[in-house]
Amino acid sequence: MRAEAQAHIDSIKDSLALLRRFLDWDRALRRLDELNARVEDPTLWNDAKAAQDVMRERRRLDEAIGATRAIESELSDTAELIEMAEAEGDTEMENEGVAALATLSKRAAEDKVKALLAGEADGNDTYVEVNAGAGGTESQDWAGMLQRMYSRWAERHGLKVELVDHHSGEQAGIKSATLLLKGENAYGYAKTESGVHRLVRISPYDSAARRHTSFASVWVYPVIDDNIDVQYNESDLRIDTYRASGAGGQHINTTDSAVRITHIPTGIVVQCQNQRSQHKNKAEAYNQLRAKLYERELQIREAAASAENASKTDIGWGHQIRSYVLQPYQLVKDLRTGVTSTSPSDVLDGDLDAFMAAALSQRVTGETVEVEDVD
Repeated sequence: MRAEAQAHIDSIKDSLALLRRFLDWDRALRRLDELNARVEDPTLWNDAKAAQDVMRERRRLDEAIGATRAIESELSDTAELIEMAEAEGDTEMENEGVAALATLSKRAAEDKVKALLAGEADGNDTYVEVNAGAGGTESQDWAGMLQRMYSRWAERHGLKVELVDHHSGEQAGIKSATLLLKGENAYGYAKTESGVHRLVRISPYDSAARRHTSFASVWVYPVIDDNIDVQYNESDLRIDTYRASGAGGQHINTTDSAVRITHIPTGIVVQCQNQRSQHKNKAEAYNQLRAKLYERELQIREAAASAENASKTDIGWGHQIRSYVLQPYQLVKDLRTGVTSTSPSDVLDGDLDAFMAAALSQRVTGETVEVEDVD
């Protein structure tokens, strides 16, 4: 079998192996049988919330198991077709088989990622917070580029994007911004983006056209509903109000409508200024606080998580998860998984799926990769 076909087969088998490992295949089959039996029990809907949880788990397992079996069957059939075409010297049929394998490989990778989104809050909406590192205009411009990147990624996936908080830079970009991404599995996909991001380029703000390195941090945390109980003491909170910044409009820079809440024991800070009402901004800030405290608890319980509290990590050398080089060559390199792209413009335009998929897979396997940073 020619190399191209074998490469696709190996890729598909890798995806299937990870799926089976993640699902714990035999246990998943037994669990699906148990859930099917519960669905047939007429008393299930006596507790509507419990019934919804059962139906949700059953649907996820059924889809993951069904997708795995379908891919295995198609892989076997297509491989046999290619072998038959090779034996008969039918080049056209062989090319069709290789094309089918390429399509199947892409589908297997997509199904693998969907199956990996089974964490406690993976299906939730998510906040994405971007903060500029030290470096003034350079880092602030880079933070603004990251804000745009995640907005474009969300739009590619049909997610709704809302700007919750925004602090403009002195000359360009942003000091910080918080996006709210709404849609299915928003947190599950984006959660691996937490960490420090490094940019290398020739600065448009340097008259000597020198190469600059800039840093910005990203923190991703899930939106949580009232069904999740997050405990904190009001006495541990410091609440500040200040005048909102922005392009203008009613109440902007005229009243102390913006709200900042600091959770003193953890150092977590949240803020909101997108509403004209201080009351509404305060309510949204409380939502963010609960979400951050919950995400912190998830990180404590999920020791395999690769990114830890970006807001508590130095935004600089030695902490970055990904480097983006625009000059003197073009390269984006993930320093956790080794995934690269030679088209930074596409990545900065929201093409992040390959990086997210690799990071999700790494959380399942626990395998680390020795990756050298780029110059």
